[in-house]
Amino acid sequence: IADADIAARTVVEPGKPALQAIVQRYGKKILINGTLDRQQLRAIIFADPEARRWLESLLHPLIQQQVLHELDNTRSPYAILVAPLMLEAGHKVWVDRLLVVDVPEQTQIDRTTIRDQISEEQARQIINSQMQREQRISQADDVVDNSGSLEKLHQMLGKLHEHYLDLGVFKEKACRTT
Repeated sequence: IADADIAARTVVEPGKPALQAIVQRYGKKILINGTLDRQQLRAIIFADPEARRWLESLLHPLIQQQVLHELDNTRSPYAILVAPLMLEAGHKVWVDRLLVVDVPEQTQIDRTTIRDQISEEQARQIINSQMQREQRISQADDVVDNSGSLEKLHQMLGKLHEHYLDLGVFKEKACRTT
């Protein structure tokens, strides 16, 4: 599994050029104990579209490089790329199949506010910056409903795993998750 969110955290670790560029633009107030204050940065970029475009132009190529490096080093029958903005970034061409793990919007908002410790308004801003749910689902080869129990999710993913192994088409691309 290559995870774009983990790659996004990796490219802004202390001492990395991306973090230095962010500090140069926003000052040391964007740091907490030498690391990126993701909550503050999120507030800035969702309040200012130009700031968001700047950050994306800085980070997306670095994240892509990190993810492709991880995928290139995969030695399993298939790889999964967890990439919430894959369709928005036009990276569907990288994959053989598109798997969308889906939940109703309110569930997404509830989980995001808890996970990221942000307000419901910020969670809605994040969701509104993404492709609409119906459009994302319409582009998927496979859809998993993640609104039930963890046990049910594992059952569905187990079936998909067997299906992907049976397909045997995963040679140079990955099955990526949005």
